[in-house]
Amino acid sequence: SWRPHCLCAHPFISHALIDQGIAHSEVEAGPDLRLGRSYKVKLWPTLVVLKNGQEVARVVRPTTQAEVDEALRAAQG
Repeated sequence: SWRPHCLCAHPFISHALIDQGIAHSEVEAGPDLRLGRSYKVKLWPTLVVLKNGQEVARVVRPTTQAEVDEALRAAQG
């Protein structure tokens, strides 16, 4: 089941990714899962934007489309 924060953010994230044709992966993270820990994810949802394998932006619990769009622009610049 999805948490309220995830339900709120999902439309913003999916719209931006589909609109811009960005390759992405949705990863379930939790205290016992290594991938989330390796990116120091503490709250869900967290959008980590990578460019050439390096983090260029991060949005934690986005509440607007603008937050997500701004983070994704960091990968394009």
